[in-house]
Amino acid sequence: MKRIVVLGAGESGAGAAVLARKEGFDVFVSDMSKIKDRYKKLLDDHQIAWEEGLHTEDLILNADEIIKSPGIPDNVPIIKNIQEKKIPIISEIEFAGRYTHAKMICITGSNGKTTTTSLIYHILKHAGYNVGLAGNIGRSLALQVAEENHDYYVIELSSFQLDNMYDFKADIAVLMNITPDHLDRYDFKMQNYVDSKMRIIQNQTPDDAFVFWNDDPIVTEELKKYNIKAKLCPFSEFKSDSSIGYTNEDEYVIEGPVPFNMEQEELALRGKHNLYNSLAAGITADLAGVSKELIREGLKTFEGVEHRLEKAGRVRGVEFVNDSKATNVNACWYALDSMRTPVVLILGGKDKGNDYSEIFDLVREKCIGLVFLGVDNSKLHAAFDNFGIPIADVKSMKDCVDECYKMAKPGSTVLLSPCCASFDLFKNMEDRGDQFKECVKNL
Repeated sequence: MKRIVVLGAGESGAGAAVLARKEGFDVFVSDMSKIKDRYKKLLDDHQIAWEEGLHTEDLILNADEIIKSPGIPDNVPIIKNIQEKKIPIISEIEFAGRYTHAKMICITGSNGKTTTTSLIYHILKHAGYNVGLAGNIGRSLALQVAEENHDYYVIELSSFQLDNMYDFKADIAVLMNITPDHLDRYDFKMQNYVDSKMRIIQNQTPDDAFVFWNDDPIVTEELKKYNIKAKLCPFSEFKSDSSIGYTNEDEYVIEGPVPFNMEQEELALRGKHNLYNSLAAGITADLAGVSKELIREGLKTFEGVEHRLEKAGRVRGVEFVNDSKATNVNACWYALDSMRTPVVLILGGKDKGNDYSEIFDLVREKCIGLVFLGVDNSKLHAAFDNFGIPIADVKSMKDCVDECYKMAKPGSTVLLSPCCASFDLFKNMEDRGDQFKECVKNL
C-alpha cells in the first residue's frame, strides 16, 4: 500500500487526506500549527492518523508522495529534508485532478481572480450546471471529488498552488493579469513569480481554451515565449484586431458566431477592474456553452465578493469601504481609481516586497489622509511621508477606524485597501475585513 503524507491540515490538506484515504492509500497528516476542531473531526471520522504542533520526520520521510499545503514555503527544514530524499511533492489540486473527469475551469492572476472565479461559478450555477467551486475559495477540490460528482469545477489558483502542479490540465485557463506580488516567496525575482503564473497553461491541448487580458504588458510579452496549443481568447478594454471581448462606447461585447452585447450599466459590478472581470467571466461561460441570455442574467444578478470593495457602512456622511482582499499594490490602485470622493486610505501589514510608487499619483490626487495599520510601518513612512498628507500610525483595528473617522469629512470615503498581507496583526485578510466592518458598526 502506497503511503501519502499530507503537510498542513486546513481545508486543502484535510480534503486531500480524505480523498487519499478513499483511494486506498496509507495516509498521515502533519501540521506544525494547531489543527482546527472541524478538520480533526473530519480526519477522525475517516480514521486518518494526524499530528499537530510538530513534524515527526520518521512518519513523514517514509512517504511515497507528499501533498503540501500551498501556504508552506519551500525553505522550511521539513521541505528541504523531503527534497533531499527526492520524495515527490504535489498540491492538493494536482492530486484531486487524478480522480475526476470533470471539466476544469481554472483562474489565476495577481488581482481579480476571486471575483472572476465567483462570477463564473455564479453564471454556471444560475444556468443549471452541476458545478463545484474550489481552490483558494469554496471547499477543497479533493474533498468534493471524494464526496460529490460535479461535471464542472471552477477553481481559483494561487501561484503557490500552481508551483506544485505538473500533470493537471485546465480545460479553460483564465489569466487575469500579472503584477508584483508574493515576491518574498520568489527570491524577490519578478520572473520567478511570472513563471509560476504562466503554469496555468501547461498541458493544454487544441481542445482547450486560454482566456487572458490582452492589455497586460507582462502577459503579452510572456506569451511570445510559449508555443500555446489552446484556443486563444483575449479580452481588452477596447476593440482590437485580436480581442474577442471588449467595450464599445457604453457596451459590453463578446464576439462569436452569435454576437453578444449588453449595456455596461446592466453589469452588476462597477469599476474598470470589474469590467475586466466581467469580460473574462462572460467569455469563459460562453466557451462552457452557457446561452447568451443566461450569461446576461448572471452578469446582472451577481452580488459581488466579500472583502473586495465591499460597502461596510455609512456614518454621518462618511462612507466606509472594506477592500481587505487588496493584498498587493496593484489591487489598491484599482480601488483608488474607482473612488469618486476624497479618501482616507488605510495601508499596512506584512510587506511582500511592495513598490508603492504605482499608487503615488492616485494617493496625491485622491487621499486626504493615510492611516498605517501594521507592526512595522517604516517602509510606508519612507514612501509617503513627503506627500504633505496627514498620517497616523495604529496597531489595532479599533484605533484605526477611530483615527480614520477623525480625519474623514462628510462626503468622503474611508478605504481599507492595505496593499499588504494581514498576518502581522490578524489571522488572515478575512479577519482583518471582519474586524473593520465590526468597528465601523460600533462607531
